[in-house]
Amino acid sequence: MAGLTAAAVVAVAFLAYQASANAPASVASTAGPKASASASAPAKPAPKPKPTADPLAVPARSGTGERVVYALKDRRVWLVDESNKATRTFTVMPSPVSPPPGVHRVTSRSGTVQGSDGVPIEHVVRFANVDEVAVGFSAAQDGSMASPDPTAKTGGVRMTREDGDAMWTFATVGAKVVVVP
Repeated sequence: MAGLTAAAVVAVAFLAYQASANAPASVASTAGPKASASASAPAKPAPKPKPTADPLAVPARSGTGERVVYALKDRRVWLVDESNKATRTFTVMPSPVSPPPGVHRVTSRSGTVQGSDGVPIEHVVRFANVDEVAVGFSAAQDGSMASPDPTAKTGGVRMTREDGDAMWTFATVGAKVVVVP
């Protein structure tokens, strides 16, 4: 009987050793006295994470009501309804000539024309003039959004054809366009 008891003790000891050797470092390194000391220490509440701003949210100070918002630094446009909710947002490729920040109005539109860079474009929505350069949104008919020549005096803010369709439907003559830095 003593032999069976000794064998059982050896087996349990061996299994305990194997379990501790295979335990994750965080479990294996937790000692009894250390665990009880930290358990008696007052727990500090975890700091609440600061709410992060929604990068796709309509920029603050861009006005109210139905409008197109164009953020120069973010290279992004929002189509905003009368209840101040963005119905669509998308990135754009800005032109070398940028409109000044402020409130503008859509002054003219063209279905299809040749861009000042020679690219056939569609759904042109013009809203500003800077040093005799018309600035407006458009989509290249081939779907490209290549970076324009930075030395060229062009004012076409390019977007995808799908976004151009949405802009064309949304921004009729007289529509408000708010440009933010």
